[in-house]
Amino acid sequence: MATLLSDYESGPKLDGDYAEQLAAVQKRLTQIQVAHIVHGRRAIVMFEGWDAGGKGGTIQRLTAGWDARHVEVWPIKAPIPPEKARHFLWRFWAKLPADGHIHVFDRSWYGRVLVERVEGYASEKEWRRAYDEINEFEAQQKDSGTTIVKLFLHVTQEEQDKRFRARLEHPWKRWKIEADDFRNRDRRADYVAAMEEMFDKTDTRWAPWKVIDGTHKKYARIAALTHIADVLEKAVPMKPPVADAEVVRLAREQLGVEMRD
Repeated sequence: MATLLSDYESGPKLDGDYAEQLAAVQKRLTQIQVAHIVHGRRAIVMFEGWDAGGKGGTIQRLTAGWDARHVEVWPIKAPIPPEKARHFLWRFWAKLPADGHIHVFDRSWYGRVLVERVEGYASEKEWRRAYDEINEFEAQQKDSGTTIVKLFLHVTQEEQDKRFRARLEHPWKRWKIEADDFRNRDRRADYVAAMEEMFDKTDTRWAPWKVIDGTHKKYARIAALTHIADVLEKAVPMKPPVADAEVVRLAREQLGVEMRD
């Protein structure tokens, strides 16, 4: 069934206490990251969505309790000349996670079928071919043991404009707004068409999309973090590993600690 962004504009509000729910899901996420570390699993958490759609704030809360040595956040910008001279996926290979690591992408390879399509940076032949290339790329990651979580944070034009105004009126947030944001805003209908075709072509069983109504930030954050926790938790054993026998012995002899599983 086709994914229509208009179906994600009802503006649901969070039911319950935000602080309590945020603390609970962040505790889950902390344990999930430890499980990925000790069991040597890897994962990609990828965010797409509108400018001012809430990606940055959600990523900030996603990684707040994670061990920085085992997580990397990649803010994806326009490709630089050495990247343009190669296949569009080339620049993402070096950003993929190793065993025990989770990598978070703030925008991604989907730029090929979104901004590069709409703004004419890629030819129609290139962006149409990219659907199969992306699906195969993600299948390669999945087949090699990498869990993939893909989220899209949607906001209406009205809500986006409200957030733009708030940023522009705040001296320390104005830097977040660029001229490109206004150009993208002016072509919203073209972007909606590209986004909905993207869902249709790349919503696969190995890397499905999760679209979230981002009208209310607190609801969207809890919904996004809960979805990420649910997917990552299923991909890794959540039972702690057996303690090293030598560490058990030394803990008992030197600290008087009896370690129990």
